This record gives sequence, C-alpha cells and structure tokens, in this order.
Amino acid sequence: MRISKIDTYILRVPLGKERFYSSQCAFPERNSLLVRVETDSGLVGWGEGGQYGPAEPVAACVHAVLAPVLIGKDARERGKLWSQMYALIRDFGPKGSYIEAISAIDIALWDITGQSVGLPIYMLLGGAFRKKVRAYATGCYYRGEDYLDYKQNLGRLADEAAGYCESGFTCLKVKIGLLPIEQDLERVACIRKAVGPDTKLLVDCNHAYNGFNAVKVGKELEKLGVVFMEEPVVPEDHDGYRMVRSKLNMAVAGGEAEYTRYGFERFINGGCVDIVQPDLGVCGGFSEWQNILALAHAKHILAIPHVWGSGIALAAALQAIASTPCLPHTANPVPLQNEPVIEYDKNPNPLRDQLLEQSLRFEDGYLYVPEGPGLGVKVDMDQIRAYHQ
Repeated sequence: MRISKIDTYILRVPLGKERFYSSQCAFPERNSLLVRVETDSGLVGWGEGGQYGPAEPVAACVHAVLAPVLIGKDARERGKLWSQMYALIRDFGPKGSYIEAISAIDIALWDITGQSVGLPIYMLLGGAFRKKVRAYATGCYYRGEDYLDYKQNLGRLADEAAGYCESGFTCLKVKIGLLPIEQDLERVACIRKAVGPDTKLLVDCNHAYNGFNAVKVGKELEKLGVVFMEEPVVPEDHDGYRMVRSKLNMAVAGGEAEYTRYGFERFINGGCVDIVQPDLGVCGGFSEWQNILALAHAKHILAIPHVWGSGIALAAALQAIASTPCLPHTANPVPLQNEPVIEYDKNPNPLRDQLLEQSLRFEDGYLYVPEGPGLGVKVDMDQIRAYHQ
C-alpha cells in the first residue's frame, strides 16, 4: 500500500460581519490546510494542519521537503515515517510549520491504516473507553463593530451564553484578555449570572497576561466558580505558568502552542499545568499524541486535545479522546475531573459544518465518535473546491 500522491488544499472562508476577536487578534476568516494522501491501492487519507496562522508555509513544507521522501513508502508504516520526517527537519524545524505539516500527514496515514483494516482509529489506539464525549462550547468571544464597548455588548453576551445551555451544553469556555481586567471580569460575571451556578465555566486568556496579572485575574475568577484558566501566560514563560499554578485554587491548562514530545516533556515535567492540551494538527498527529499522552499520565496530568479547525480536526480529536482512559480511574467518571471532554468551537465555521458529507452528531451535550474506518468521516469534494484558494 504505497503512497502515490500527496495533495494539499488551502481552505479559506471570509466571515464578513461575523468576524470575532480573541485577546490576540481578529478572525476575519476561517482557514486551514488539508492534506490528502493517496495510495496505489486506491485508499485515500485526510489530515489537517496549519489552523493557527497562514497555511501557505505549511503547504510549502509538505511539497518541497516531506512529500518527496514519502512517495513510494508504505502508508501503514506511520511510526517509521514519522521518525524519518522528523529526523529530516529536526535541525531547522522542530517547531512550527514543519511539525504542523508532519501532523497533517500523520493524521492522513492513520486514516489510511484504519481504512486498510476496516477499523476506526480509536481501535488502532487501543479501544474506546467511550463512544460519545461530553462537549464544552467555546464561545463568548468579542464581537461586533464596536467590540471594545463591553457595556453595549453585555446583553448579547448573556444571550449567547444562555443559548449554549439551552442547546444542551453544561460547560462553557469564555474568552478573556482583550479588555482591561475589571471589564473582562464584568463580562464573566454577566455570563455566570446568565447560565446559573451549575454550568461549568472555563476561561481562555490566549496568553494575554504576565504572571502577576494572571494571578490577579484568577483570584477574582475563583469567586465566580471558574473551573480552569487556559493559557494565562505566553507559551515560553514556564516560570510564569508555575507561579500562576501555585497561587490559584483552580486548574491551569495549556499546551496548544507546544510541539512534539520534546516540547511537552519540558512543559509537563516542569510542573506548568494541571491539564495539558495538545492539538493533533499541531503537536505531531496521532503518532505524537500517544507519546504526549504517556508523558502526561506518567505525571498524573489530564490530557484533553485542543481543537481548532475543520471537521477533520474535530473527528481526529474525537478518535483520540475515545481511546483515552480516565485519570485516575473511578467507577463513576466525571467530565473535567478525571474524564476528558471535547472542545466544540461555536463560532461560524463552514469548514467544520459543511466540509463533511455527514456532519458529526451532537446530541444532549455530547459529540458522538465516528464509527467508520479510519477517521470515520468522508470529505465533500464539492465543498473543498468551493473553499480552496
């Protein structure tokens, strides 16, 4: 089952007036890079990378460097091929675009391997601990033409948060960090009032603070019953992570901007987080997810994949989470306490909602794990052509 062709698709969908903002930047479009790996047997696998920034550099890494060494190789030898790709680029690309390219290819190779034996990827990873995964809604971004006028937007924010609960979510992740601390705290308080005391609230700072201010914010968030604080400081600031974690009575999460087992070894063993969040399209794909999960569980740290991208990225994360054991094991697993959950971004995203021939099933607050072979999903090529740049 030899690799005969590797194609990339840069996908881009302008959002127009539906654009939104995190603490770091505006999101005027949804974009990603899909990789299609074809074999001489006719099997085709899909992977995703390049979700965070411009997709063009990731595509260049695939075509100029990685694809030439993969053509003619057995697609099922995914571990061997991962090591060969990494050895090729480790001197100049151990983080960033090269690892995102490897991630996308690796996901596609696992997709092919699953199809070749007629099994979903979660079976290749060891079997399913769950066939449906509790989802948390990622929303409550900064929106509107005058998005800095937080007072004007509080009513809309409360309605958005309440709407997530009405649609079945019991857990919500809120964006903070763009506004002055006092204003962001007022936004979170407004959301807490709208969703009531029983909805779990998480916050994502997108590394907007230094250690001192992250602690200052976190102390106030504790009073609002926030469960975890994601990316309180910049990814490089391991000392800041440790300081925040030592001073707050809530979980500290992070890792979406980290790469491979080598980066995560320092992040995890450095005592930076309570919850580690590798993104399969960034950290190295399924092959590296296994290594990162082993590192996390060896340190008794919960691993929950970060998800940002198309339906391919979401399907990959569901396959990984399905096969992830509770940590620690209990007879009654509790989401976010010892059982992993799935991030479900609720911003407008045609690449997630329209790219697959059959949408991923969401019901009663759960996303269901695809049961077909490989990733368990089929890509709608008409949609690929519509969004391909």
